[in-house]
Amino acid sequence: MTDTGHLLNEMNERSREVFRRVVEGYFETGAPVGSRTLTREMSEKVSAATIRNVMQDLEYLGLLGSPHISAGRLPTETGLRLFVDGLMEVGDPSAEDRGAIDSGASSNDDSVATLLDRIGSALSGVTQGASLVLAPKHEAPIRHIEFVSLAADRALVVLVFGDGHVENRVFAPPPGQTSSSFREAANFLNSIIAGRTLSEMGDVIRTEIARHRQELNARARELVEGGAAFWENEGTSYERLIVRGRSHLLPGSEEEEELERVRSLFDDLERKRDIAEFLELTETGEGVRIFIGSENKLFSLSGSSLVVSPYMNADRKIVGAIGVIGPTRLNYGRIVPIVDYTAQLVGRLITDRGQ
Repeated sequence: MTDTGHLLNEMNERSREVFRRVVEGYFETGAPVGSRTLTREMSEKVSAATIRNVMQDLEYLGLLGSPHISAGRLPTETGLRLFVDGLMEVGDPSAEDRGAIDSGASSNDDSVATLLDRIGSALSGVTQGASLVLAPKHEAPIRHIEFVSLAADRALVVLVFGDGHVENRVFAPPPGQTSSSFREAANFLNSIIAGRTLSEMGDVIRTEIARHRQELNARARELVEGGAAFWENEGTSYERLIVRGRSHLLPGSEEEEELERVRSLFDDLERKRDIAEFLELTETGEGVRIFIGSENKLFSLSGSSLVVSPYMNADRKIVGAIGVIGPTRLNYGRIVPIVDYTAQLVGRLITDRGQ
């Protein structure tokens, strides 16, 4: 990645003002900003020719670009990164924005999943972007497990937790399963799960299978032995990804090529490709992270940016993440404090509910 601090040091006050006004104009309109526009906005009186020279210098530094044959300039990804790291002013979220987010968390009766769903919808509405909420795994003890066949290659595992929470997870069972082997596997698991959480299941299953290996028929044993991934969620501490506000990324005026890029982005999200990768980056510490365009391979084809923050439980352990996806012209100075506020709110709610 380019050393944006070094680039900032190469810019004088006039260059910085021109650059800042181009970026802010881009955030506001999404359109290139021309020299004539800037002559009316600059704090000192300068000619359009002087501003054009400054813009050319900024283009040489890789901070601005010229789209098509337009006389105006747009910030590059490097320019946006420099602005975010060195020039952006971040305040507190407005009372109106805080109120809208708080309204999503107004009920104490909802399950955590429902609560996070509502907060995700509120976050999308406030930011006019698509929101991502990675929910924590449900850690209540399991009360009952049941398998349901859906097709030859698809089945459902139903997990009923001690607190009444129910989860349905689709998985690909080993070949040759029958209703009898499903029933036998469920009976075996129900006999050993009492009072145990999902994260405790793996070791218990391995121990009990070794102890009762001869009592299970081959198909049921194969189902139980191969099943750790679907109730441990492949070893992650996350339960599901909630995406709200897709329509904000699909405005009617966009070109078909851009629509396909955004659809591709959501296809990736639904398959959870690379989700773990950018969440690992949030785990290096507290605070909001900003990924602009191709800085994260999940978004390299969509011209999108991600603003994301982890949230923590009472033990200060990261248990999930909150984020907003939008075009690279997101108003980062406004979005960052909103995401930070939402992540802290969710952390408090998770803690209060003992998650």
